[in-house]
Amino acid sequence: MPRFTVHIRDEWLAVPCRDTTNTIQWLGQESLKRYIKNKPDNGGITAVKDTRFVVRRCQSLGLLDADDTIEDVLEDNDFVELAIEGDTMSPDFIPCEPGVSHLLPVQYISLDGNSLTSTDLVNLGRGLYKIKLTAEAERKVVQARELLDTIVKENKVVYGITTGFGKFARTVIPVSKLKELQENLVRSHSAGVGNPLSPERTRMLLALRINVLAKGHSGISLETLHAMIQAFNASCLSFVPEKGTVGASGDLAPLSHLALGLMGEGKMWSPKSGWADAKYVLEAHGLKPISLKPKEGLALINGTQMITSMGAEAVERALAIAQQADIIAALTLEVLKGTTKAFDSDIHTLRPHPGQIEVAQRFRSLLDSDHHPSQIAESHRFCDRVQDAYTMRCCPQVHGVTNDTIKFVQNIINTEINSATDNPMVFAERGETISGGNFHGEYPAKALDFLAIAVHELASISERRIERLCNPSLSELPAFLVNEGGLNSGFMIAHCTAAALVSENKVLCHPSSVDSLSTSAATEDHVSMGGWAARKALRVIEHVEQVLAIELLAACQGIEFLRPLRTTTPLEKVYELVRSVVKPWIKDRFMSPDIEAVHRLLIDQKVWNVAKPYIDKYQSEYIPESRPVSPTAFSLDSPASPRKRVRHE
Repeated sequence: MPRFTVHIRDEWLAVPCRDTTNTIQWLGQESLKRYIKNKPDNGGITAVKDTRFVVRRCQSLGLLDADDTIEDVLEDNDFVELAIEGDTMSPDFIPCEPGVSHLLPVQYISLDGNSLTSTDLVNLGRGLYKIKLTAEAERKVVQARELLDTIVKENKVVYGITTGFGKFARTVIPVSKLKELQENLVRSHSAGVGNPLSPERTRMLLALRINVLAKGHSGISLETLHAMIQAFNASCLSFVPEKGTVGASGDLAPLSHLALGLMGEGKMWSPKSGWADAKYVLEAHGLKPISLKPKEGLALINGTQMITSMGAEAVERALAIAQQADIIAALTLEVLKGTTKAFDSDIHTLRPHPGQIEVAQRFRSLLDSDHHPSQIAESHRFCDRVQDAYTMRCCPQVHGVTNDTIKFVQNIINTEINSATDNPMVFAERGETISGGNFHGEYPAKALDFLAIAVHELASISERRIERLCNPSLSELPAFLVNEGGLNSGFMIAHCTAAALVSENKVLCHPSSVDSLSTSAATEDHVSMGGWAARKALRVIEHVEQVLAIELLAACQGIEFLRPLRTTTPLEKVYELVRSVVKPWIKDRFMSPDIEAVHRLLIDQKVWNVAKPYIDKYQSEYIPESRPVSPTAFSLDSPASPRKRVRHE
């Protein structure tokens, strides 16, 4: 029999429907009857037939016409919200995230606990792949579980398996209460606060926990691990508040919320239901709540996966914006009629940091050369300026160290992604469990604090270039890049926005990992604060993206005042990309949509994708001259271009 899950005020109701030719009006009234049935005061509803209401899908909040038949507008197990006239929307109801794909992937990533990358994890978060385990991973999981079952059978006293937790580690729990022990652990530790992680970030969190459990050192049963994989593949995602972890002993609160939904408690999200009670979401997808065995609660919640999954997203976004920052800065240099001399390969060979070498080469690939001549550069070839301001001349040095820091952090995050980080660890081959400290989040916490500081500098230097573009005494362009200044304000406040974001970043870049507060009655007396390190790193990177979006807009606007002169081919392609979503600034208009449109180009890496073929071709066609160079001078994919190929004014 078809059934629908209906949300009314603070309750979810399962409403069967024998005849789907009934109308939406009938479904609403039947739901109201069930709602008031167990309410002492009928929920304040005097007569169902006189109650006015609207019915909307939980997915997308689309309103349903009361006269439509159920079979025409709903499918079996659909989730709907009934809003009674005069009520505000229930605080218990959280609509599904807009813009989330309803299409389930068909390709799989095989997890073994050893080979997942930050790129893979972000793609899993985006819903591009399903998950399955390798045969070797399944074998290791089974072996570890067999050891735990033996420990329980022999009544051995082992932390977290037959004892309490933290301060209660010396309290032995009877075998009859071991299941309750694990369930109580998850419930009591589900104490996070704040907004839920987005479905994408929750997918990453769940996928990463599955990957860690697949290493076979946590003692999870294969049955429970398969249930987690089924939930991931159906995109049934627990409500995980973003705040509450101190980053040791792991991310206890967030991972507890993740496990709670899998137990059929709390809230869950799926593309089909939006946010709803977990038990209904699981049931609607043909899934059963997991039933915890000894040690499984601890295996699910002890680890650094929230820090690391958010850190993986931060690293991937940092890589993308760092590459595109070079392109944007090169375009600004062109508009401000800067020189290419500062990017001569010989200069950077003398200070052979890999990031500096790489950035300088990108600038040479994009700016005026025999390969890509620029009419703008030709127009000021014989000017009397000798050198440019630091914000242009020192891009390889400033952007370069950001690149090197990102790679350092990426290495730590990828190591952490494939690390067993719970406690105690199960060593099946040794026949024992060992308590340790792999749950401590100091590694990813410190790395993500470094990342925030390094990536922020891309915005700090970008904001100064925006100032140069907008200031007529520095740019030789109209003030604030607009005609009829005074009547029009142009980019005046866009620059203020950039300055505000840079200033906010300065506060966010204060390292969270320098702090520690003792918890759990001093048994957990040093913590990493890595959860905040990860969250603020993402905020810093978003601000950097937005500042660079403003610079890209300003640089393209500056090009308008240099026409009919043209810049190099790759930079013209970047200009054309921007103009495909934002028209030139002829007179003042609503600017926020323009900034957001270009920000989206950067998030989607479209600026990089447009310029990359030209960068790659330049690098492949121009082989470095043969001369002694430090072995650390060049990154593997970024050989320096020959000095002769760069024009000197």
